Amino acid sequence: MEFKNRLSGEMPKVGIRPTIDGRRKGVRESLEEQTMNMAKSAAKLISDNIRHPNGMPVECVIADTTIGGFAEAAACETKFKNENVGVSLTVTPCWCYGSETMDMDPLTPKAVWGFNGTERPGAVYLAAVLAAHAQKGLPAFGIYGKEVQDAGDTSIHDDVKEKLLRFTKAGLAAAYMKGKSYLSMGGVSMGIAGSIVDQDFFQKYLGMRTECIDMSEFIRRMDEGIYDPDEFEKAVKWTKENCKEGSDNNKPEVRRTKEQKEGDWETAVKMTLIARDLMVGNPKLAKMGFGEEAAGRNAIVSGFQGQRQWTDFMCNGDFMETMLNTSFDWNGFREPYICATENDSLNGVVMLFGHLLSNRPQIFSDVRTYWSPDAIKRVTGWTPNGKAENGLIHLINSGSTCLEGTGEQKDADGNPVMKPFWEATDDDAKACIDATLFRPASTEYFRGGGWSTDFLTKGNMPCTMSRLNLVAGLGPVLQIAEGYTVEIPNDVHDILDNRTDPTWPTTWFAPIVDGKEGPFKDTYSVMAAWGANHGAISYGHIGADLITLASMLRIPVCMHNVPEEKIFRPSSWNAFGMDKEGADYRACANFGAIYG
Repeated sequence: MEFKNRLSGEMPKVGIRPTIDGRRKGVRESLEEQTMNMAKSAAKLISDNIRHPNGMPVECVIADTTIGGFAEAAACETKFKNENVGVSLTVTPCWCYGSETMDMDPLTPKAVWGFNGTERPGAVYLAAVLAAHAQKGLPAFGIYGKEVQDAGDTSIHDDVKEKLLRFTKAGLAAAYMKGKSYLSMGGVSMGIAGSIVDQDFFQKYLGMRTECIDMSEFIRRMDEGIYDPDEFEKAVKWTKENCKEGSDNNKPEVRRTKEQKEGDWETAVKMTLIARDLMVGNPKLAKMGFGEEAAGRNAIVSGFQGQRQWTDFMCNGDFMETMLNTSFDWNGFREPYICATENDSLNGVVMLFGHLLSNRPQIFSDVRTYWSPDAIKRVTGWTPNGKAENGLIHLINSGSTCLEGTGEQKDADGNPVMKPFWEATDDDAKACIDATLFRPASTEYFRGGGWSTDFLTKGNMPCTMSRLNLVAGLGPVLQIAEGYTVEIPNDVHDILDNRTDPTWPTTWFAPIVDGKEGPFKDTYSVMAAWGANHGAISYGHIGADLITLASMLRIPVCMHNVPEEKIFRPSSWNAFGMDKEGADYRACANFGAIYG
């Protein structure tokens, strides 16, 4: 399988800084090997356990020498800049001179691992250098193992591993977004505030550009043939062979003809090719004489307005969004192209967060309906049990839900899973698409026709729903709800699903609740506290990773159900009060947007 970087710029690397007690004639010399071995152990852990979302291995860069003072710190900084280091990890088993050895780059996420050993005071250096970071306004994560280790022990205990990997994944996500773009394909959709793309937010908090095009660019490219004709033929053939048409729920008098539906398939495929080319470019277009169009917009994430100015007369974007967000198509397996329905850029951002942290495709959904246990029983006669006993949230949307959202991929034990693309098999892809119907779009919503993706997500998948919101006077805030997909009896699903639009994909979601006062008292409280009509759903419980990333970007978390022992933020957050969530707000406000 080929792994490649399809965007401009090198992949960010992890820089490892082995710091040391600079006193020579005995002290430094006795520590050189142990200190450098600590750096090598950290590098091996990271390289063995983390990949970039495009499948490429994560590279670690270790300073040429241990760092005992200013001169060596400066030499390390130069090397890191030349090597495109985007994440900084300082490691040491001993006392070092804090402000003389620390990383001073204000834009690089940074952590310090102080070895817990009694022979040398690594913990003392850790405390001293974290104090220096706080005093200089350079937040850093502190890593200190719970168990004392012997000086010659090069193993990394599990608690340290967890923090090293969580910090590195989040740091790489932040570094990878920097310099990329959000591609706004169209403008505001139906007054949805998330599609009012806030360019200042993208610039100041994520280090990203915002690129904007009008949806008429799709018509121009279709009319002028600005897409690869060979790939178009290949894609149409694959689509006809693999994508099953579902029943047409439209009234006979407003159903599209067979000829119109054939045209809708071709338009949907062309839209998919064009949207991808708009995001990342296509060298084939240059050979066809379209040099400007071949370059793309270096977009790591995009959104398509669609409704209503497009969908009132043109094929909707559901197939396009589904296939972009899925990690396979007519060309085989590849990294998903993150694309938000209705140009909801704020939901696109958390889809991007989830993808960068998990390497997996993402589900985009309306957070549509809370069904209480009593309401479910009243309407269907079925008494909810198991994970559904506290009620369910109906996640459903007309587009953007990746085919992996079916839950038809399986792990080694036969459990439903959503895999990184390099772990998926041809059987996985076939299972996902075989479980999906492409239904003629509801013409009362989509007058121009098109195809809606329709499937039902398998139950018992751990997942995390998240959402970013912008609040006047406050700025961005992040919501997180860990939970599980739930499988309910088919007849019960049909009754509930038919009360909305049954041509769209459904995921039944049960958040983890605790019965305590607050947004996670019960399922209803989660729904009531959700800040927008959309949510992004990622496979796995990645809430702790999202919290770590948010703290790097200075985005406070207003709602989460992550266990307290898993929360990992910069050490200076401890200076802002004993209430962790209030301290998060105060710290983010104090330090401000990282690129602001």
